Amino acid sequence: MSSVVWSTWSGTHTARPRRMAAPSSTEGVASAVRRAAEEGLRVRMVGAGHSFTDAAVTDGLLLAPTGLARLRGVDAAAGTATVEAGMPLCDLNEALQARGLALANMGDIAVQTAAGAVQTGTHGTGRDSGGLADQVCAMELALADGSVVQCSPEHESALFEAARVGLGAFGVVTALTLRVRPAFLLRAREEPMRLEEVLEGLPELRAGNEHFEFFWFPHTGRTNTKRNNRADGPAEPLSPLRAWLDDDFLSNTVFEAANRLGRRMPTVIPGINQVSARALSARTYTDASHRVFASARRVRFVETEYAVPAGDLPEVLREIRGIVDSGRHRIGFPIEVRFAPADRVWLSTAYGRDTAYIAAHVYRGMPHADYFRELEAVFTAAQGRPHWGKLHTRGREDFDTLYPRFADAIKVRDRVDPHRRFANAYLDTVLGH
Repeated sequence: MSSVVWSTWSGTHTARPRRMAAPSSTEGVASAVRRAAEEGLRVRMVGAGHSFTDAAVTDGLLLAPTGLARLRGVDAAAGTATVEAGMPLCDLNEALQARGLALANMGDIAVQTAAGAVQTGTHGTGRDSGGLADQVCAMELALADGSVVQCSPEHESALFEAARVGLGAFGVVTALTLRVRPAFLLRAREEPMRLEEVLEGLPELRAGNEHFEFFWFPHTGRTNTKRNNRADGPAEPLSPLRAWLDDDFLSNTVFEAANRLGRRMPTVIPGINQVSARALSARTYTDASHRVFASARRVRFVETEYAVPAGDLPEVLREIRGIVDSGRHRIGFPIEVRFAPADRVWLSTAYGRDTAYIAAHVYRGMPHADYFRELEAVFTAAQGRPHWGKLHTRGREDFDTLYPRFADAIKVRDRVDPHRRFANAYLDTVLGH
């Protein structure tokens, strides 16, 4: 056993692999997989470690993405960009911006690797544009037998549909081709609103904005709403002082201090939330899309997130408010709500239905198991699908009914990885042995 130790960003899981490698080419990945097979080792590729599950953990060969971090090429006429698996999204955004291009939509964190974000179903919020996997139009994978395959809707289509949100179970993703669009500005409008006002006005808020989301402060009836829409310009970003004050000092430094206080004295958390919610003020600014979509998050936490039918969101959130108001838990992090249109990616949490995402966070080191368990019961009753990279307790028997194409995906896995070279404990739970 080597002395290599790898852990997730939040500290939820640690891996002690037999060996770690960082191939710098697709053939290097394929060769590493072949060698691992000869040694009887299982293989996992990690990303930036932003999953809260043990999806990347292995006791065999752990492949690091650092050697595969290039933008291979851009076809502006076709509206596509091919990126290697390990390129961080923040670097991809800047590279696309320099070429006058951008992703249509993305999540609110941009430090994940391209493949890691796609493979776990990272989604963002959008009225018309889906998650990252929905923007993938081709993939390159190293399969369990050491071969390399290109898949797309036209070639190896079943593998493509199964592997887009594939958790690395179908092969090691070495490159992705994404649909891109001409670079655009977003005008961001952020303002506090009462929770009931948001829930009652959801149809209009969603229909009237390209990207709408909100954060609800537990132990209060207050939210902060975000409406992002394309703008002609000119760019009017936040001043350096306002950006530092709001997004660095208040959202990270002060928020970290508040959570540390709450961890020591949980009884003060409701009061802190009341002050935090009331301290928010409206702001409007216009900037490059990726700078509006994503923000820096330095405060460590653990998270669960479920995708529920969008029409059920008001009732689900009212049930969650009942859990918070019961007094059994003290929750210092806002609950985040985002939306996505239905897509056709087999293992996407938005497959076949208009979707609302509810994400619950707990400051690292605070008790979370009982709180997440109560939330999960509410989500399960609403036919919720857990985010593949966030904490949950669901298993294969659940996904057989939650995903109409789940059995088809398992058939693809049986074909391309019959000996489960890419398996681990997490995949055994969610996909079966």
